[in-house]
Amino acid sequence: MKPTRIPSFLHDVFGEQQRLVSIASVVLFGALLTAALYLLFPEMTADLPAWRSILALVLMFDIFSGCIANFTASTSNFYAARKTNRILFIAIHVHIVLVALLLNTDIGYSIGVWAYTIAGSFIVNAFIGRHSQLFVAGLLLSAGVGCMPMLPDQQPYMLTACLLFMLKVLFSFSVDHYGKAINNDGEEA
Repeated sequence: MKPTRIPSFLHDVFGEQQRLVSIASVVLFGALLTAALYLLFPEMTADLPAWRSILALVLMFDIFSGCIANFTASTSNFYAARKTNRILFIAIHVHIVLVALLLNTDIGYSIGVWAYTIAGSFIVNAFIGRHSQLFVAGLLLSAGVGCMPMLPDQQPYMLTACLLFMLKVLFSFSVDHYGKAINNDGEEA
């Protein structure tokens, strides 16, 4: 299947060209997981104003969809070629804290997950262009994913969102998965 040219305002999400099956997979994954959490945990948005519920669900959809989008070659390569964009993208990711505030739950945990994820992402980003980047990212992700479920009294929907937020920003986004920042000699391009 031939890649589709992506409009410039969506380059930060899908890169410059993307296969339709990849776009559909990204959107479907985000929509299905968001809907599943909403249906399985109706208390998540109970007693909240509609605007807060909708905004929280949209941010969760963004986390879930972005997790998958960042694994595509087009998105990964787009950011590998734009180091400033990558740093800005990492810095603006406060989604998980906003979700917790909107849902009024697990705010402390979300701040901790956010701080660990952002700090880890900047560490991983410092290894861009080196073969050890994948190992460092995998180590930091494994430590975070391994410890997060041990935190007491978490809401399962927030645990899911926090785990995928960490996967999205720390590993899916921060790693140059297709080696576009590495030349054939293993040196930074």
